[in-house]
Amino acid sequence: MIKAILVFNNHGKARLTKFYVHYPEDLQQQIVRETYHLVSKRDDNVCNFLEGGTLIGGADYKLIYRHYATLYFVFCVDSSESELGILDLIQVFVETLDKCFENVCELDLIFHVDKVHYILSELCMGGMVLETNMSEILTRVDEQNKLEKQEAGISTAPQRAVSTLKEMNIPQRIKDIKLPDLPSIGNLKF
Repeated sequence: MIKAILVFNNHGKARLTKFYVHYPEDLQQQIVRETYHLVSKRDDNVCNFLEGGTLIGGADYKLIYRHYATLYFVFCVDSSESELGILDLIQVFVETLDKCFENVCELDLIFHVDKVHYILSELCMGGMVLETNMSEILTRVDEQNKLEKQEAGISTAPQRAVSTLKEMNIPQRIKDIKLPDLPSIGNLKF
């Protein structure tokens, strides 16, 4: 089972944290710091697996990570998970982000956190892997984007109606209405 998914930059600043086991917030921050210190001090040419830190569960848990440019993608898993399977999952996650954001960077994770969490929830939920096929994940993301665009169109309908009415200039149109001349009351015979 996946216990946590952490993404942080080269300076240890968390850009994405998803815990599938409840920890108090202060302990979560300590886990991120400890994980950063364990992962960042490792050489780039060594294995991408290591024992979990003392806060995340010690020897019963593993940290499996990949370092891409300025970001570390770390999955904290128990001993039942395959290290190579999780490395492949990290690769699918990063490639999916790359396709969605066209060369994903740290700023994409900051400014599109909702979309990143949506992609992650398509990948795994509750600590269990749901989908590893990138094209399936991208299909779901495209469907979500279409729904958001439709909702945006519906939510802006009242604003468009008001602006259309303002453009019509109704008070001026009422003044411009030409009414036929009516006979005066004095000329009428009863």
